[in-house]
Amino acid sequence: MEKAEADRIEQLVTSAFADGEVGSVAVLEHGDDPEVGPGETAVRVFINLAGQPEDESGHANMHTFHEAHRKAFRKLGEQLRPVAWWIEFRASGEAGHRGTLRSNLREPEPAEVAGELTPVMTRLGPPDLATVDTLITAGIATSRAEVLRWAVARIREHPVYAQIQQRVNEISELKAQF
Repeated sequence: MEKAEADRIEQLVTSAFADGEVGSVAVLEHGDDPEVGPGETAVRVFINLAGQPEDESGHANMHTFHEAHRKAFRKLGEQLRPVAWWIEFRASGEAGHRGTLRSNLREPEPAEVAGELTPVMTRLGPPDLATVDTLITAGIATSRAEVLRWAVARIREHPVYAQIQQRVNEISELKAQF
């Protein structure tokens, strides 16, 4: 991403809130954060919670900040949707302040909306993540989730998988006999 576009995003975020509420804005691209895939952009915003309303435990937190700025959060999400995959708000780290809010800005895939897919979370080490990202860069898939669906489909198509599935069914039948 060009510096001018990153500066525009930072200005958009800081102008959505009162002076001093935004501590800093990080526009993240692939390689800046492990959660940002090839071709993706994300935004991380550090919020100064000093002077914000406190919760029942006496701490300012992102929930109370979000409630007080609900319209700004919604408008910012709409403005960033064309350029960013997700936006994350974090407390600036001051003692007594806590919380993180994250919002995915892209629409879920149609099959997910229809309930046909089950979300699965996984953690990948650096070599596996590099493999997934290489497949995206090569055009095999457009996202990390799509790469994993593709890989599982390739396993299911392999002839040995049918044998494994048959053995699992046999074991299930044997267990039922006990």
